[in-house]
Amino acid sequence: MEKQQNLLLSRRFLPMFLTQFFGALNDNVYKQALLLVITYGLIQHASANVSTLNNLAALLFILPYFVFSATAGQIADKYERSSLVRIIKTIEIVIMLVASLGFMTHQLWLLLLALFGMGIHSTFFGPIKYAILPDILKPNELMSGNALFQTGTSLAILFGMILAGSIISISHDSLIWMCVTVLVIAVLGYIASRFILEQPRSASNLVIDWNFFRTSWQTIQYAKSIPVIFLILLGNSWYWFYGASYLTQIPELTHHYLNASENVVSLLLTFFSVGIGVGSLLCRKIGGSDVNIKMVPIGAIGLTLFAFYLAWGMAVVPNHKSPLGIADMFQSGMVYYHVMLAIILLGISGGFYIVPLYALMQAYSPRSHRARIIAANNIFNAIFMVASALFSIVLLSVLNIPMQWLFCATAIFSAFFCLWLLRKLKPLLNTTPNALED
Repeated sequence: MEKQQNLLLSRRFLPMFLTQFFGALNDNVYKQALLLVITYGLIQHASANVSTLNNLAALLFILPYFVFSATAGQIADKYERSSLVRIIKTIEIVIMLVASLGFMTHQLWLLLLALFGMGIHSTFFGPIKYAILPDILKPNELMSGNALFQTGTSLAILFGMILAGSIISISHDSLIWMCVTVLVIAVLGYIASRFILEQPRSASNLVIDWNFFRTSWQTIQYAKSIPVIFLILLGNSWYWFYGASYLTQIPELTHHYLNASENVVSLLLTFFSVGIGVGSLLCRKIGGSDVNIKMVPIGAIGLTLFAFYLAWGMAVVPNHKSPLGIADMFQSGMVYYHVMLAIILLGISGGFYIVPLYALMQAYSPRSHRARIIAANNIFNAIFMVASALFSIVLLSVLNIPMQWLFCATAIFSAFFCLWLLRKLKPLLNTTPNALED
């Protein structure tokens, strides 16, 4: 923990950490604010119903990951990365000005355009923020750096949702304070980016291919050509499939199974986010500073066992006529504690699982292609998240299977997938990461 604190205060790491934290925070503040103004009718939208607009918003944010990730990876490998970050952070301020104009004029199309812009911003920033870590950190700091990044991202998601809800609630119909908030966060991210140290170029002779679809295919094929990298990317993407399957269901779980209020949704999301943060920090503490796979099996076992624990907790919750608030949850018996504990433990297991895999991805990626490998990872993540949504829709809406069985099915698939992944991956990790460097 002392080493992590020293790293967090270092000139090499802190500016990058703060830049990515403010970026993730703004993503989540804006997305949550947009969903709230649509859901509660603060902006008129006669053209479509609330559910359709919410799904359209989710699609607009994730679509750039499919289209632009490979090109973003090429740019991040070719050009100096600290300068790229500052350009991207400047563009974020412009996007938030467009969003503010949409809030003030109550124009939904401007808000959706800004959301699409934030999706593009995140797509281009993603390969840089993870590719830069092996350049600014020592090999024995990669685990700590990734643990802190994952913790920061989890806290940014949590704070973003809470901050957006609080501002919308306090300001009522006036959205000026939401405009101020997203602009201030964007400016803070830009200021932090000014302190990122200049980085060496990885592939300055690279010729950018602007054919998005051809580049995406070539990037995926390159990742597949290195077996250890391809397996790590699959492992990372499975985490996003698994996490999306649970996080998407928490509002319905709270409403239908716990018969609890909207505040309890925020409470459960808080527990999940805090669990990921705790698991990420403990991963480095328990697993050691060297990049290794030791904690991944523990995380995989937890993702399976605690899913069954959550399903059991949901099954034994008694029926209530009136919705429960947060205080009621803590006063209504041990069954609710089981649900809350299961969600915390799932978060901790997720931290154990994902931190080593991200560190391994960075360590084993060839330096000249590192950002493009991370771009391929983003493409796979987006595909797996869409697959998760379709899987949940089929089980819950088409087959009308109870949510507990969705969680159990996901846990069983996770157990088989992780067993297969670890059996394939372990022999390949005997190769030294430096052997893959160009």
